[in-house]
Amino acid sequence: MKKIDVVGAVILNEKNEVLCALRSQMMSMPGLWEFPGGKIEPGETPEASLIREINEELGCTIKVGGLVADAVHEYPAIIVRLITYFATIVAGKPTAKEHERLIWLPINKLSALRWAPADLPTIERLLEQ
Repeated sequence: MKKIDVVGAVILNEKNEVLCALRSQMMSMPGLWEFPGGKIEPGETPEASLIREINEELGCTIKVGGLVADAVHEYPAIIVRLITYFATIVAGKPTAKEHERLIWLPINKLSALRWAPADLPTIERLLEQ
């Protein structure tokens, strides 16, 4: 079975709200929420990959903080390792270039959304804190 390593950003704003991204109809698992990010390219560190992916997907620059979760989820056709990090925006304003929409939510409201399964361990970690 194919395995991929991906990164996701838990982007916090000044109100301690988290940026949530809705997967578009063009993506796999449309209509589910996720932490923005993407595949780690060969030779890239997870942190460098996350900075690149957020720039491509959201058109802004982030500073990567501490690790939130490192979890593996087995989907029917693929095994995904998702590594999530806290992040803050240092330049630009997030714009949904690939996603259907973006919203900011307080951490205690995150479980109200329907998340992609690979993102659930990150939600659990955030709710534990």
